[in-house]
Amino acid sequence: MNKRRITAEITAIGGYVPEDRLTNKMLETMVETSDEWITDRTGIKERRILSDPTMATSDMAVLAIANLLKDSGLQAEEIDCLILATSTPDQLLAPAASLVCEKAGLSSAWGFDLNAACSGFLYALSMGASLIESQRYKKVIVVGADQMSAIVNYQDRNTCILFGDGAGAVLLEPSSTENGIKDYLFKTDGKGAAYLSVPAGGALQPASPETLMEGKHFVHQDGKTVFKAAIKGMGNACQEVMTRNGLMSDDIDWVVPHQANLRIINAVGKRLNFPPEKVKVNIQRYGNTTAATIPLCLWDYQADFKPGDDILLTAFGAGFTWGATYLKWGNLRHNNGQPKG
Repeated sequence: MNKRRITAEITAIGGYVPEDRLTNKMLETMVETSDEWITDRTGIKERRILSDPTMATSDMAVLAIANLLKDSGLQAEEIDCLILATSTPDQLLAPAASLVCEKAGLSSAWGFDLNAACSGFLYALSMGASLIESQRYKKVIVVGADQMSAIVNYQDRNTCILFGDGAGAVLLEPSSTENGIKDYLFKTDGKGAAYLSVPAGGALQPASPETLMEGKHFVHQDGKTVFKAAIKGMGNACQEVMTRNGLMSDDIDWVVPHQANLRIINAVGKRLNFPPEKVKVNIQRYGNTTAATIPLCLWDYQADFKPGDDILLTAFGAGFTWGATYLKWGNLRHNNGQPKG
């Protein structure tokens, strides 16, 4: 008898968003913009901002993990590995994942950071799935967390309206059922670095009075170029993953896209013939939280997902980086540590 291949199944979810809200009306007092203009162009009504100066990205990740562990009934020391997708680590060194492991009590886990911008969570999810499929690890937490408010210029109306702060986490465990992560496709095009980046603060342009004066430690974006590339990249990646898995649009139960811009989300859905009711959207509440958008969507809408549902995840980010992941939803754990059902 052939033994069924081990897949990585999402068995628990956690999330955290800061309490402080930055609404469109508040932005009207900061830059030349309006609630109507922002809503029409992006779909965003408000975003969460981490305003506590004693906290940073690692702390949001810790709170998302704490939420995951509480809901699942697992203990921190049961976790084998942590993969943290972020573009905004607390500092260049040490890795933020090391800080998260310490603060979250993941005493048995090793961890590392992964930076693929807005695509980071999907890249990290594939890495976590590989560790599970190797059968060397049983419980891997994948986190997407970003404090975008730390690198946004609140005098630039083209970027400050887009971004918010938050963290989302999923637990991956082995499954021998039909559920789990089935396939993924990723692409990278370094030419895109010219259109979406934080120019200074790294090895090429270390922080200096000049880079600070020129605002080079903030996000810089060519919105039109990114907009077009995101629609094309996410659309093509989804189509290729569906084609090689013999799937049509009607076969997909849910689409969970990166929450960059509602117009991008709608354009991708229309291009692939996904009805709006199948596409999960929470950008109106959180804005673009970069690596955190997809896990926060999974966290927000987890009650809608049923075992065996076919779900497509897709993202596009700086780099350019983009891709899609196909999975079958499984059984989430109860807070007694046992799988549901």
